[in-house]
Formats: sequence, structure tokens, C-alpha cells
Amino acid sequence: MSQLEALAALFGLANIALIIRRSVWNFPVALVMVSLSGVVLWEARLYSDALLQIFFFIVNIIGWVLWARNQGVAGEIMVDRLGLTGQLTWTASALAAIWGWGWFMASHTQASFPYWDASVAVLSVCAQLLMTRRYIDNWHWWIVINILSIGLYAAKGLYWFTGLYSIFLGMAVLGLVEWRRAEARQKGAV
Repeated sequence: MSQLEALAALFGLANIALIIRRSVWNFPVALVMVSLSGVVLWEARLYSDALLQIFFFIVNIIGWVLWARNQGVAGEIMVDRLGLTGQLTWTASALAAIWGWGWFMASHTQASFPYWDASVAVLSVCAQLLMTRRYIDNWHWWIVINILSIGLYAAKGLYWFTGLYSIFLGMAVLGLVEWRRAEARQKGAV
């Protein structure tokens, strides 16, 4: 399984690099990554994360369409902010969903680390939706998710994914910086 995990990790690196650059080509790369990751995570009994890959597959198709429609004059993707009310609403909803999904997985499956896994899965759904909508705030969520994922994957012995999410953590910080620069350029163009 480690070769499949390594291949998924390589596609994951390419995917995040393309997202940082706000390239619409991140989406087809993501489709390959999530397909491979789903198999690896299912085998590791991280069922929430495995099912998450199905969500990622669908939302990446939707994101591909949305991003293609929201390009600036030079083809760059325009970014936006969520706002305080949106941040509070998303955070409260995510915490409630983590509790509910974690309880369900703990009660009805033999999932490993059901609440930890649920946290990564639920927060990832939120972050992916925010990214698809081009909100800069998505990067804050990915930073938290990457920190949680590093520990979870290390605990499960998924060392390719542990390394990948360590790199993702740095890339999320870089993505946040780059998208803030893009926002500043957008405001300067107004």
C-alpha cells in the first residue's frame, strides 16, 4: 500500500502547488489524488477520511466549473473574504458536525480514532467549500487540518501522508500569503 500512498502524496503536492498559484488545473490533479487517497485511507480504517475523498471528488468537479467562471482579465482567479459573521457561523457548524459525526463513527463502526478522524474530515469539507468559493479564509482552516492530520497519520503509521501533510502545512502558509497578495493586487486594480 505504501507505493499507492506515495503516488497519492505526489499528486497531492502538485495539487496544492497549483491551488497556491490559483490555477484552475488544480482540479484534474485533485481528482486523481483523491481517488488514490480514498483507497489508502479505507485500508487504514480511517473511514471518515476515506468517505471524505468521495466528497472531494464531487466538489472538485464543481470547483473546476466555478473557478473557470471567476477569472480576471488576465485569467487569474479572483479571491474574496468570508467576514466575521461567516467565520463564526462556519466554526459553530463545524464543531457541531464534528461532534455528531465523531459520535456516529464511534458508535456504529470500528473506525480508528473516530473523533480525531471526524475532525479532519469535517474541517476538510468546510475548507474545501471555502476554497471552491475562493475565500482566503480557507487557508486558515487548512493550516489547522494539516496540524491535526500530521498527528493522525503518524499515529496510524501512514508515513507518506504524515510527510505530505507536513509539507501541506508549509504550503498552506504560503497559500495564505499568496492569496493575501492577490487580494491586495485586486484592490489596487479597483
